[in-house]
Amino acid sequence: MATIVKAPPGNSFETLATIHLGDTDPYGVVYFTAYFRYFHQGIEEFFRHLGIPPEEIFRNKEKGFGLPIVHASCSFHRPVRYGETLRMAIHVLSIGEKALTFGFYFHPQEGDFVIAHGEVTMVSIDRSWHSRNLPERLLDALALYLPPVRQP
Repeated sequence: MATIVKAPPGNSFETLATIHLGDTDPYGVVYFTAYFRYFHQGIEEFFRHLGIPPEEIFRNKEKGFGLPIVHASCSFHRPVRYGETLRMAIHVLSIGEKALTFGFYFHPQEGDFVIAHGEVTMVSIDRSWHSRNLPERLLDALALYLPPVRQP
């Protein structure tokens, strides 16, 4: 019996991921590494949606900070083929002083079952590659997307 995966509660940002020929393996199925590229593209679109240019947040030489990915994982539930378009829902799973984790849930263009899901954790760093607090501008922009507080 297949495991049913559900996206977490709370607000999400959705964007589309179109499957290109270069995203597929010799069998015509999306090659696993393509999902990690979709994650990054999704984060870029999410930041643009928030009014923050990605180039200002991933590596800001002027203000001396960056936001590299330090962890990424993905689970695959159904194959996807060249020419299909997926809906990618991006959730903020957790946010701390120095790091944030996004959750990604891929759905068919029509339908709500989860085709694949994954996580990406980013850490804010300074010029010397030491962790530092996340930029206030980013924290303020993400306020609407913070995960709901769990009740005991």
